[in-house]
Amino acid sequence: MTLFEERKISNLTKETYALILAGGRGSRLFELTDRRAKPATFFGGKFRIIDFPLSNCINSGIRRVGIATQYKSHSLIRHVNRGWGHFKKELGESIEILPASQRKGDSWYLGTADAVFQNIDIIRDELPKYVMILSGDHVYRMDYGPLLAKHVSSDADMTVCCIEVPVEEAAGAFGVMTVDKTNRVCRFDEKPESPSEVPGKSGLTLASMGNYVFNTEFLFEQLEKDAAEEGSSGDFGNDIIPRIIESHRVFAFPFKDPDSDKQPYWRDVGTLDSFWEANMELVAPEPQLNMYDEQWPIWTFQEQTAPAKFVFDDEGRCGAAIDSTVSGGVVISGSTVKRSLVFSKVRVHSYCRIDDSVILPAVTIGRNCKIKKAILDRGCIIPEGMEIGLNHDQDRKNGFRVTDKGVVLVTRTMIDALEKSS
Repeated sequence: MTLFEERKISNLTKETYALILAGGRGSRLFELTDRRAKPATFFGGKFRIIDFPLSNCINSGIRRVGIATQYKSHSLIRHVNRGWGHFKKELGESIEILPASQRKGDSWYLGTADAVFQNIDIIRDELPKYVMILSGDHVYRMDYGPLLAKHVSSDADMTVCCIEVPVEEAAGAFGVMTVDKTNRVCRFDEKPESPSEVPGKSGLTLASMGNYVFNTEFLFEQLEKDAAEEGSSGDFGNDIIPRIIESHRVFAFPFKDPDSDKQPYWRDVGTLDSFWEANMELVAPEPQLNMYDEQWPIWTFQEQTAPAKFVFDDEGRCGAAIDSTVSGGVVISGSTVKRSLVFSKVRVHSYCRIDDSVILPAVTIGRNCKIKKAILDRGCIIPEGMEIGLNHDQDRKNGFRVTDKGVVLVTRTMIDALEKSS
């Protein structure tokens, strides 16, 4: 990239306001999101999902960000305030929480477009030339600069960031685009049962990532029209995009590695199985998502804790973690952890064996436990001698959730109910 191109992108990011839509419940995560919105869900040993789009914004040079919240937003707001509250408004920087507050009418956020419409006055006060709408519940790393540059060079009214996914994965789950040779969108289908294939790439379809770039005044115009449209669901995919394709310049921006032209890492961790799988990918020797890249760090809030500690080296009682990630404040006492992610302030007592599991913060595991292919929610206290993931019939009898792929979810509420019934 030339110096001129770098300066051009730098100017574009300064002229952009990003709005992250972070109000989703994440219903397919079941009890894991009973206490928190999906973007506030823990991920990767020390992060939350919201940290990824926020870090992408900051690393891309976009320093004016709004976060639209709705469903059970307390932990999300607390996390953002603690980890992202140091930006200076007087320097043109801000990360602000925009709770659903019935700013336009008597309803809460009805859909993605309505969430933006209800914050038009806040966005307008920022005087941006471009508005970027971002999904708050996906895990990926992306420089938004080239996306903005392509939006401008294409003379687009709207640009939709997209990714190639298998047809069977997209069916009923993603908005799907059909484009011409210039990547202008000719057709948009919201969660079709039979997605169209990418020309020349059998089995793949072009799916929307839920990330959009708009020229600001065009966006406001379309949101006003949509709000006045009787029967509209207030959603970009269902309403606005299909309505403007023929009459305006809507382009797709394929999310690809600029050096290799390969598909970069991107995960929609919207189910318990996909959440577990995405976390498990991180314990590989060389995971596709490189969390150690100092050129593109993932920022977050983390408590100041003591270093992780592994104690005892007796026969049959050795504290060890193998092919695992272990965060600060963890004590593994005379137990073995393999192929697992252990979040902060977890305590594993002696004679336990933990395999292929995601242990969220502040979990305590009693002695002589055996745990396999499980997700243990924050604050769980696992009783001494309990087995999880070894006998699914017993897991279900204990009130735990077992997925189709055999992942076992355990929450504090489930443990409390089990103890009361015993």
